[in-house]
Amino acid sequence: MNTAILILFPLVAALLILFLKSEQVKKFALAFSLIELVLSIYALSKFKINAEPQMMVNLVWIQSLGIHFKVAMDGISILLVLLTTVLVPLIILSSFSREIKNPNYFYALILFMQMALVGVFTAMDGFLFYIFWELALIPIWFICLLWGGENRARITFKFFVYTLFGSLLMLVGLIYVYLHTPDSHSFDIQALYTAGASLSSAEQTWIFWSLFIAFAIKMPVFPFHTWQPDTYTNAPTQGTMLLSGIMLKMGTYGLIRWLLPLAPLGVQQWGHAAMILSIVSILYASIIAIMQKDFKRLIAYSSIAHVGLISAGIFSLTVQGLQGGMMQMLAHGINVVGLFFVVDVLFNRTNTQELSKLGGIRNVTPYFATMFMLVLLGSVALPLTNGFVGEFLLINGVYQYNAYMAGFAGLTVILGAVYMLRSYQKIMLGETNSLTSTFADLNFNEKAVFVPIVLLIIIMGVYPKPILDIAEPAIKHIVELIHPAVIL
Repeated sequence: MNTAILILFPLVAALLILFLKSEQVKKFALAFSLIELVLSIYALSKFKINAEPQMMVNLVWIQSLGIHFKVAMDGISILLVLLTTVLVPLIILSSFSREIKNPNYFYALILFMQMALVGVFTAMDGFLFYIFWELALIPIWFICLLWGGENRARITFKFFVYTLFGSLLMLVGLIYVYLHTPDSHSFDIQALYTAGASLSSAEQTWIFWSLFIAFAIKMPVFPFHTWQPDTYTNAPTQGTMLLSGIMLKMGTYGLIRWLLPLAPLGVQQWGHAAMILSIVSILYASIIAIMQKDFKRLIAYSSIAHVGLISAGIFSLTVQGLQGGMMQMLAHGINVVGLFFVVDVLFNRTNTQELSKLGGIRNVTPYFATMFMLVLLGSVALPLTNGFVGEFLLINGVYQYNAYMAGFAGLTVILGAVYMLRSYQKIMLGETNSLTSTFADLNFNEKAVFVPIVLLIIIMGVYPKPILDIAEPAIKHIVELIHPAVIL
């Protein structure tokens, strides 16, 4: 029942937010998100480390079509639910020092999106997964459209078309597998796994691409990435945090939960092509990031590079690669929210994101300089930070798959250090100018966002064992589902 409560509570909270007075909305939204965090921690305390889905709710929804409201959590799901419930309060808190027009709608949309995200990560029915997948698109579309920057209508429309196309392609693939489930058709995840594995290699090929394209758009992976830089740059900071910190994990989660077990022969035949696209994403996005003059856009491209490495690790089909993928999903979510909050602090005080217009901020804001540096070190995978654990396991997994590909994938560490350290140098070091000489240090609310992020970066880097232990049984189960078919 815990799983259903985790889905329903933010939905109820979103509806309540609509009827509150404007001056109360921020505090109530934060309070509701913290209650959701407590509920997820309670669920974790009840979680038993094994491969079985737990805290299941399985209710008949549309009996004639074999559709159930079936939700549960295994080690993969519960970690991503925790990521969601940890980041949403920080995202809400990050807006406290900012003026938000129509705050009732803004915070209601954030909580509604949280409901959909938890649903995506816990759905154990293919049709239900699709419903939550689509529901997650609606609030972020409105957030970007109503609170975004210039040209938001055109940019948001492009984002909507891309993601809707991917969603429909995924639905077609799921329905095809559903029609091959035995006797009375079912969207149950285990029935879909069995039916997908029984399909011919040719059938699994197009199932593979229908799902991969949908997930690749969401992550995004080259060449399905063109919506992302404009959307990330144009969205309000909290919208960008939701997109990069949590929503893109829907794509990487989809690879692990749905694509690999559903089309194992398709993975055998086309996984190498997906691996190549993932590595191209790393190199392409890293090089473009180095060339950027706008810091927010730079982080958008860096996100493509990081998620390309996650995708490559997943397609290595090794336990280390998938473990690294899980670890890096969590680390990237935390780090990228921290980085986009750095952008928000910079823009709020200087009204610019251009690197050339900044400089010398360290001289007047020692606390902000320290927080920025610690978040940056996690992003560039310094040992004893969260980014190092995930990237080490990912490159290890890719190396087991192909040593040459691991060499190219490993360039993400070097190139990431180049563009991130150069950015810090241009923003924080040197002499102050007319824009930065009066730069105010962090206020209480801003410190309250940075401190948990920095603590998580350090704790996850120093002691990642609990996270790896929780994910390991479920990941081994996924690998076991894939490899018998691949070996054949």
